[in-house]
Amino acid sequence: MGGGFGRGRKRRGSEEPERLGDAVMEQEADPHSVARTILLDKLTGQPRTRAELADVLAEREIPDDVADEVLDRFTEVGLIDDAAFANAWVESRHRGRGLGKRALAQELRRRGVDEELARDALEELEPEQEEETARQLVRRKLRSMRSLERQVAMRRLLGMLARKGYPGGMAMSIVKEELDASHDEFPLIDSSGLGPE
Repeated sequence: MGGGFGRGRKRRGSEEPERLGDAVMEQEADPHSVARTILLDKLTGQPRTRAELADVLAEREIPDDVADEVLDRFTEVGLIDDAAFANAWVESRHRGRGLGKRALAQELRRRGVDEELARDALEELEPEQEEETARQLVRRKLRSMRSLERQVAMRRLLGMLARKGYPGGMAMSIVKEELDASHDEFPLIDSSGLGPE
């Protein structure tokens, strides 16, 4: 009587490894099914952009028309959402790696996120938040620079912020402020090579 409710669900376990093997065997017969299986497998590990998934399908020799159809369907039902991906990526990479907007924009571009979606996601990152993250990066790095001359420390700090995608003007301002503010706690060697007296 109640058998209809669970019919569409597969239980995890011994059936799952067979799924990919079956998909490979059925590739000639049903490329749509193979494409769906590949996408579900790729999306299980982590979110991905439509462009990344299209590349995976192309590598697996799924015909373009089939790939487009399946990608459209996955987008339609919300399994592929480049806007959500971009927002989550910006938040995660800014918080976790301290990346600035320029570096984040490059990463999103490499992952195939549409320019407008990337711009919208980057606008969610407030300038104050970006500046505070840069400031924290500089403060952390300063702790290991006690034996350096001020100019060397400044160059290294500016280089670090540039690699992380922060604009030059912001970086220069933050580095100068933090060097001045931290002088008592973390004195740097002056250009004569002698520490402060």
